[in-house]
Amino acid sequence: MLLCLRRTTTTATFNLRLSLTSPFNPFSTLPLHSSPEPASPLTNPELKVLVLSQYAHGKFTNLLQNAVASPSFLLTACHNLATNSPSSLTLDSLSTLFFSLQEMAAQLATNRFPVESCCVAVSSTKHRGESLVLPNLRLKVLIEGIRMVLEIIYDDRFATFSYGGRVNMGQHTAVRYLKNLVENPSWWFNVSFGHDKFDARHCNKLCSILEEKINDGDLIRLIKRLFKSGVVSVELGGCYLGGGFPQECGLISILINIYFMGFDKEIQALRLEMNRENPKFVITTNSGAFYKPLKIYAVRYLDEILVITSGTKMLTLDLKHRVVKYLEDNLELKIDRVKTAVHSAVSEKMVFLGMEIQTVTPSVLHPPISEKAIRARKKYLRQKEVRLLELRSAKERNRKNLRLKIMSHVFKKLRRSNGFKFDFQIEHEVGEIFKSWADEVVQEFLGSLEECWIWHRQLSAEQVDKHLKPVKARKALEEEERKAEEEHKQRYAERTVDDLTKLCIKVDAPIELVRKAVKMAGFTNHMGRPRPIKPLMALDDTDIIRWYVGVGRRWLDFFCCCHNFRSVKIVVSYHLRFSCILTLAEKHDSTKREAIKHYTKDLKVFYVDGTEEVHFPTEREIKMMGDKNLADPKPVDGALTMTLIRLASDESSYRCVGHFCDRTDTIIYRVH
Repeated sequence: MLLCLRRTTTTATFNLRLSLTSPFNPFSTLPLHSSPEPASPLTNPELKVLVLSQYAHGKFTNLLQNAVASPSFLLTACHNLATNSPSSLTLDSLSTLFFSLQEMAAQLATNRFPVESCCVAVSSTKHRGESLVLPNLRLKVLIEGIRMVLEIIYDDRFATFSYGGRVNMGQHTAVRYLKNLVENPSWWFNVSFGHDKFDARHCNKLCSILEEKINDGDLIRLIKRLFKSGVVSVELGGCYLGGGFPQECGLISILINIYFMGFDKEIQALRLEMNRENPKFVITTNSGAFYKPLKIYAVRYLDEILVITSGTKMLTLDLKHRVVKYLEDNLELKIDRVKTAVHSAVSEKMVFLGMEIQTVTPSVLHPPISEKAIRARKKYLRQKEVRLLELRSAKERNRKNLRLKIMSHVFKKLRRSNGFKFDFQIEHEVGEIFKSWADEVVQEFLGSLEECWIWHRQLSAEQVDKHLKPVKARKALEEEERKAEEEHKQRYAERTVDDLTKLCIKVDAPIELVRKAVKMAGFTNHMGRPRPIKPLMALDDTDIIRWYVGVGRRWLDFFCCCHNFRSVKIVVSYHLRFSCILTLAEKHDSTKREAIKHYTKDLKVFYVDGTEEVHFPTEREIKMMGDKNLADPKPVDGALTMTLIRLASDESSYRCVGHFCDRTDTIIYRVH
């Protein structure tokens, strides 16, 4: 795959042409193993056994030679990176199509892996000295292998409030913790880092933290080489160069978590100290008193830190001073003290993880049913009862007609002959059928209070009064109504008390920023209505739809845990969908109605062989989306600000060296 990049922004401009494919093997002169052993991908238990077997005398040793340099371990890393059919990747197929894992394992075992030659650097024309470094496929496999080793060692040692780069501990899990477990916040602050890039000083600090558990000089030196080459880069306070490009890797997340492990322990110590100074005590439910314990909540998603307290402002200020002092002195990080300010959780919003959080009463998150909704529900239940009654009447009518037909048929047979003659007796079966019919009629009759009252007024004998007087049924019905009314009053009282004594966290998507981004990207006009995007008309129809899908799905995945997710759904389902339809219509010089008729509202793509694909989420799929995702979503910024233009070329066919894909066709894009 040959890629022609052109990036234009207000801060940097790139005009380059780089080749991500190579028809030759740069390591062909290196010797291979004389007799390579067959290898297969390892399972998670086998990976843990392999890594934990290197533990001795309180530290892990020889991880690079005995774990990462294993062909089976590298093959497992290849399977983790492969998105399509990873089971088809074997040692033989990798050696034939991509590169030799045995050769790579030998280089790692002898510390001869060329990190620098596996990087592609893209220089900036405006920012002197800065560059965007992309790894090739070999280096991606090595980085994934190092990440797997560090994850096995450190994942169980991370704090419970440490999110990001962990299995089932992503951004949505952090938001769910804020919504479900944080109660009665009074003051909060988030730590704002100044723009600071990890340099040699931070890298040495990180390596010293790693050396506390890992006694492997080769692995530590390899991590330093990754930082020195620029392929692994950590920027705090924002990423200004290469936003939207796939330069980041999973190793960055776990390295950040390892770097902040000391900070997490400091927060845990502060929480334990606070608990000792403010012991808990039990209040009985009948005492009429309400106790709000003093608590400290902390959430850290990589380098985004939010601290919440239920105490006084002076306590929160002291806590903020200790947090900032530890980050500046121990971790040598640059803190923006102006933006790192304490705010009132009751009256001020806080921006965290790209979302707006604020404290509200429980009735805001779970509002009671309005009178209009109650009336609508009662109307629906009445209509449901009428439909059931009509179905029951129709069933009874059909059953009655069937009985008449059976009796008429039996009567005719009896008149024409002297009776029926069978080889077997059916009196018992017929009796059971008529008995079941009679029981159903009686049960249906006795279930109607009106019919019972009519019979009771007409027949007042003692036996009839004993069986048909509906006093007991009426009392049972009144008892049910009384219990329902008491439960409603109890829920109302509990809801009122909660609104007066309890505060919860509400997480909202910044819908105004989303609408502004939609307008700035050209999805809508100044009136807020969908419009076509002309730079996309140079793409194929499938590429146009996929570009819109990339933006829409990322927004849906990112904000699916928000309280106002319905507003984001409207933006994706209406503005993006119809902007895509209008773009396709203007490309083919047709009307919107004709485009909808051809592509449908679901934006189906029809191929020559008659097959069809649906890339854009359907309206029903968007309607059913909600807070059920635990993954780490990708931000939409890169997809929203990057467009591709396909160029004509007659390049030779090469295999992609950036991904494990089977395609050999070469396509050139210009990236804006």
